Amino acid sequence: METIINEGIPNINTNMGKKVLIATLYNSDPVMLAVTRLGPERLFLLIDDDPSKEQEDALKLIQKSLGGVIEIKTKKTSVYDIVQIAKDCVDIIDAQPNEDHIFVNITSGRKTKAIGLLFAAYARHDRVSKIAYNPEDDKSSIVYLPRLSFKLTENQKRILELIDNKKCKTIADFADKIDLSTAMVYRAIGELEDMDFVYSSDSCYIITDAGRIARL
Repeated sequence: METIINEGIPNINTNMGKKVLIATLYNSDPVMLAVTRLGPERLFLLIDDDPSKEQEDALKLIQKSLGGVIEIKTKKTSVYDIVQIAKDCVDIIDAQPNEDHIFVNITSGRKTKAIGLLFAAYARHDRVSKIAYNPEDDKSSIVYLPRLSFKLTENQKRILELIDNKKCKTIADFADKIDLSTAMVYRAIGELEDMDFVYSSDSCYIITDAGRIARL
């Protein structure tokens, strides 16, 4: 991991497009710190479907302090359904203009929210500029997390789609739908199993939560 202490955001050409920050929320301090350092024009905050009083108070403080300066939007998401959280975050990313620069901060809020947002950043690796975390024991530092990517081939994406939609039962079904040889289908499915995106059960293939996130 890349740790930068007492420094601003790395140089990114933002002459075109706006800076967008997507952040988890529970305590307002990490969000206020991230906004101060980044200076985004647009802020998206992930809150619970049924926000706690602490979360509502944090949101009100942020809106009161920053609402007149930047655009603030909230997105209610599940608390524990990581796949749904990731999907909601991907929807936010996809809705931003292509020229915008998207930053992610996973410091505040529940761990499941942070994981869902992190996976969304992986699913949209090409749209996210930085993934940041601010350590509680050193508020002057920023830890930039690796911008990983699921890196699926088009055939793997198609296979995941067919498995998720229960369109195929046998290797021959996949080969016919995708127009691949059975040997290539075996290989692609084997790679997906190695990545824990699918598994076999009772002579059929089942997509995992990781697989559902990977195909977002």
